[in-house]
Amino acid sequence: MARTQVKDLDDQVELSPRAQALLRSAYRVITRQGSHRLSLQDVADEAGVSKGMVLYYFKTKENLFLTTMRYALERTGARIRERIAGVDDPHQVIAALIDAIFIDPERNRDFFLLYIDLMEHAARVPSFSRLSTLATEIINGLYEEVIRDGVARGGLAVDDPAAAAAAMRAQIDGTFLAWLLEADWKASHARYKAQCLQSLLRLLGAQQAGGAARATRRPKESKRP
Repeated sequence: MARTQVKDLDDQVELSPRAQALLRSAYRVITRQGSHRLSLQDVADEAGVSKGMVLYYFKTKENLFLTTMRYALERTGARIRERIAGVDDPHQVIAALIDAIFIDPERNRDFFLLYIDLMEHAARVPSFSRLSTLATEIINGLYEEVIRDGVARGGLAVDDPAAAAAAMRAQIDGTFLAWLLEADWKASHARYKAQCLQSLLRLLGAQQAGGAARATRRPKESKRP
């Protein structure tokens, strides 16, 4: 079987099982020791292959970083889509989306440590700027799609779906950042998940089927302090 090389972040070819295995290895290494200390040899050792094998598929450490993040984001997006499929009530869609994001303390901690690490690269290293664009396309794009569908169904009160999607992402990311700083991050996971859900329902003016809106259309007009 021919090997599939990943030449660039924008290369949309389907990843071979070997390339996916290498990305999973890179994911584990980055979450364990951070990207600054990561080497291609670390990934090769984790995967039980030669460094040459890693270079064959990804060419550079930079491309491995970027492709790992894309892979992680796309898997998260696929999990969200699977969880909300067939759910009609927008209020329940948001709850299902949060269930798909807040999966469990260990996996959430691993993902956001990688996410923060690579976003720091995107802010500091010009060649990583595509990472920020990629995250916006995948994350904001999915959130905006969910919001537009909820508005069309009459269950969300939002004037600007794109702006609401950006605010939704900021709320979720901010919740995870605060949670990561908790000394007992395992025990507090459920509490932060519930808080995030309620914040999003207010942000999006979510209505339960047959119920009243939980928030006004515009947050600045809300009577809540």
